[in-house]
Amino acid sequence: MLVTVSGLPGSGTTTAAKLLAEKYGVEMISAGDVFRTLAKENSMSLAEFGKLAESDPSIDRMIDERQKKIATERDNIILEGRLAGHMAQDALRIWLHAPQEERVRRIVEREGSSFEIRLSETVERELSEAVRYQEIHGIDIGDLSIYSLVIDSTTWDPNGICMIISAAIDGAGGFS
Repeated sequence: MLVTVSGLPGSGTTTAAKLLAEKYGVEMISAGDVFRTLAKENSMSLAEFGKLAESDPSIDRMIDERQKKIATERDNIILEGRLAGHMAQDALRIWLHAPQEERVRRIVEREGSSFEIRLSETVERELSEAVRYQEIHGIDIGDLSIYSLVIDSTTWDPNGICMIISAAIDGAGGFS
């Protein structure tokens, strides 16, 4: 079984994916991990590779192709990332949603800085990513119709979210 966990920054995807991987004893692969691997393969720091990705759409394509490859070649994994649901064809696709203010509050809690600075950065990042996703893949990140389950991550704590996703995983036959 392949499960994808997607959502905007601060929605709780990494936390949920890690908890699920631990519960089921399966590997969790994040788009961030793929990004770090590609940076290393290109002998670049994360900051250098990130700067390159801003001006070179082939970086996004490489990350997406790597996720597609992982999704088609491996079984019993959890793939976490903003576009993971779009990159995996036969998967239980989960989207975690949270209002922007809550997501920014979580980002500030996790990474520091002021709410105003992180809000500005988040708005800019999300607008930029939405344009890139549309231009590169024809994906409207706001269209959640491909997802099997959409969960508001402000309603439940991480364990509650994992219980909901676990019910969906188990109902779909679970990991083999």
